[in-house]
Amino acid sequence: MVFLRSSLVLRRSLGLQRLCVSSSPIRGLATSASELKKTGLYDFHVANGAKMVPFAGYSMPLAYEEVGQVASHNHVRTSAGLFDVGHMVQSIFRGPTATAFLEWLTPSSLSSLSPYSSTLSVLLNERGGILDDLIITKHAEDAFYVVTNAGRRDEDLKWFNQHLAEWNAGESGSKGPVEMELLDGWGLLALQGPKAASYLQTLTSYDLAQLTFGKSAFIPVEGGFNLHVARGGYTGEDGFEISIPPSQTVEVAELLAKSPVQLTGLGARDSLRLEAGMCLYGNDLDEGTTPVEAGLTWVIGKERKENGTFIGAEGVREHLKAGPPRRRVGLVVEGAPARQGAKIFDPSTKEPLGAVTSGIPSPTLQQNIAMGYVLNGWHKKGTEVDVEVRSKMRKGVVTPMPFIKPKYWRGAA
Repeated sequence: MVFLRSSLVLRRSLGLQRLCVSSSPIRGLATSASELKKTGLYDFHVANGAKMVPFAGYSMPLAYEEVGQVASHNHVRTSAGLFDVGHMVQSIFRGPTATAFLEWLTPSSLSSLSPYSSTLSVLLNERGGILDDLIITKHAEDAFYVVTNAGRRDEDLKWFNQHLAEWNAGESGSKGPVEMELLDGWGLLALQGPKAASYLQTLTSYDLAQLTFGKSAFIPVEGGFNLHVARGGYTGEDGFEISIPPSQTVEVAELLAKSPVQLTGLGARDSLRLEAGMCLYGNDLDEGTTPVEAGLTWVIGKERKENGTFIGAEGVREHLKAGPPRRRVGLVVEGAPARQGAKIFDPSTKEPLGAVTSGIPSPTLQQNIAMGYVLNGWHKKGTEVDVEVRSKMRKGVVTPMPFIKPKYWRGAA
């Protein structure tokens, strides 16, 4: 069977992609260097002059040598950058009822997802709050590749194990148990930018023009590697995310990190993802936020909204029916950048409306952009608000996201 061969190759030598990360470098989970974990590329980063910082419990590269965050950001927008995202948690779920199990844990329509296609989804608690955002890739009806956030590793694994035990002990499990395999130590690299495809094409005989956004494939890569490559990423640019077995991670990184590709760290990753309107778990998403509030209603399948057969459905459906109390919005702020925690006010009454969850001076747009939550009704395009920055009220304008036009490859025109 094709799936059995694919599943075996995946377990031995493959992986996939991720759209969202968790925690900012400043808010890294570990408190001392001795507590930090390392990806398989730690020595590679140090050898290439990386400034290492705590991030989601790992020691990760913030920037490389003397290349600044803005220069790295601009290089990805104009050429190609390579990111280490090997701190992400990669897993495989398999079994006769794997589709039904994951449709219980998430609101996504996985039964209608085509093989080797991916979808962004969310794990929800019983109230409909977001436990984590994740990418689910379907390989077959009984096999899925799942990538979750490093900063939520302990919470997610506990949640998965608890519900796997419940599922397999119940009536659903009697129709076929589900098992989870953790791909610990595997590498995950994101090659992003307008020149990413042309560079990767020089390393493979596979026609990358056939690999459109949201799709993945087994691809032979120069050097004898056979890697699972997904077209997508976290920057708004065209690109790929490549999962690599532990024994090959350094070799593949060395192969990819050649001109015009530039090693890129967390600093640029954060500004790129915010320009692309993508969420950062722990900043823009948390357990008290539903996907409706977060503007992620699109991850909920139409039939899933109707049947409500997923954990947290009641809270989600309530927000769908009555409208959420608040909504995630984009903002352009005058004068100074509004950072996480900056309060948002009604400019007339000075009543509080919400708060900024992420904010930067945009290198691409040369404007101060931010993401945050405001009371429902204040989320419409062009709405003016006041944002408190450095004890001063600054004018903010609600602006559609993404702030930049995505450049995902969806096929030849």
